[in-house]
Amino acid sequence: MADKKVIMIAHKGYSGKYPENTALAFRMAGEHGSGGAETDVRYTTDGVFVTHHDDEVRYADGTGMRISEHTFAALSAKPLKNDVTNDEVYLTTFKEYLEILKAYNMVAFIELKGAYPKEKVKAVFDLAAEVYDLSRCILQSFDFDNLLEARALFPTLPLMWTYGRSESHYERCFEHGFSIDVDQYVVTQEMIDDFHAHGLEVGVWTVNDEDRVSLFKAMGADYIESDFYC
Repeated sequence: MADKKVIMIAHKGYSGKYPENTALAFRMAGEHGSGGAETDVRYTTDGVFVTHHDDEVRYADGTGMRISEHTFAALSAKPLKNDVTNDEVYLTTFKEYLEILKAYNMVAFIELKGAYPKEKVKAVFDLAAEVYDLSRCILQSFDFDNLLEARALFPTLPLMWTYGRSESHYERCFEHGFSIDVDQYVVTQEMIDDFHAHGLEVGVWTVNDEDRVSLFKAMGADYIESDFYC
């Protein structure tokens, strides 16, 4: 298959060179010319949505706090641990992430982390619609039911099932019109062709080898997530 235009997605921001899921990593992805940036979203006890992969936040002073047990003010009172650069970075809000992506016109890959009740799913994407544009946002989830719930709340929101090595029966996406974001060691040419035949898209994660980036471009992937080649 001939190469096509692929959108490169900065995984957790430009995380190969800057502290992941921080405003700095998102801004540098934009400066680098990335087509989009992926992030993980959690929420604090006072309902602030933040961009962080794990529930525990680690700080430069060696301490840690759980996002699910503290307010945003408490969580953002001191700088995060940063082993990548000399920059002082703090916990970033989802709103700030959206504002940065809007400034650079990047696609927002959004993974909701942890248990998300219906009202929180609604709040996240109400905020996305207010700050940015839902057509530039893609919700990703390992939880198929989470996608079904989001479809009911936001019928036009692009949705992707996050598909790893333990998953099967990707064909069920076709019934609901869900695209797919696939572990690089699971994706096949047949899978990509199947989704394209149904008018759906395919993302591949997380590809940090330049030759494999070229491979997935040649296979026709629509998005490739990478820490470095973004």
